[in-house]
Amino acid sequence: MHIDILTLHPELLSGPFEHSILKIAQEKKLATIELHQLRDYSTYKHNQVDDYPYGGGAGMVIMVEPLARAIEDLKSKRSYDDIIYLSPDGEIWDQSKANKMALKGNILLICGHYKGIDERIRQHYVTKEISIGDYVLSGGELAAAILVDSIVRLIPGVLGDETSALSDSFQDNLLAPPLYSRPAEFNGWQVPEVLLSGNHKKIENWRLEEAIKRTKERRPHLLKNKDDE
Repeated sequence: MHIDILTLHPELLSGPFEHSILKIAQEKKLATIELHQLRDYSTYKHNQVDDYPYGGGAGMVIMVEPLARAIEDLKSKRSYDDIIYLSPDGEIWDQSKANKMALKGNILLICGHYKGIDERIRQHYVTKEISIGDYVLSGGELAAAILVDSIVRLIPGVLGDETSALSDSFQDNLLAPPLYSRPAEFNGWQVPEVLLSGNHKKIENWRLEEAIKRTKERRPHLLKNKDDE
């Protein structure tokens, strides 16, 4: 998978992509992540990329020209399955969307800033708009980092244990069950006996029951979604 990211602040993203699972994915050449400074595509003085909105109002808007130039330049190098704008009014990101996106080949992420981007970019270039939640961030960089992490870890071969991603929360519209590790007793707190039994069928049933119980208590809407499938 090749992921290009257009941003005004690549330094906000370089750190997350140089560590842990994302670093491993790139070292294995299972994912390529490239950061592109939007100001490099400006023809204005001081590499300006923003201006006041037509019609007045507070804040600044990323102009159509440098952003269009950047997108066209990247499109000349590869074709994209999706050009995604990180926006608070986009589709809410979830695990099912991450699963589908992990099957793509090339994607381009556009990180907005200030009040947003010129609407003409959204109309003529963007194929999908994504939100990570009903709140506003200073820019799309942190949202892009979340998107990339949730996608790349699903690419086959990235994780050491191929089954670990399949047992993550939300994969089957269920939260993950409680997890325990050594020692079996600590401060009088015991690990459930079933997990020490060695009976894999009983353990599997226990985990499913606990996952359903936890989901019912904490995210009951997920069970409703499961029933609707």
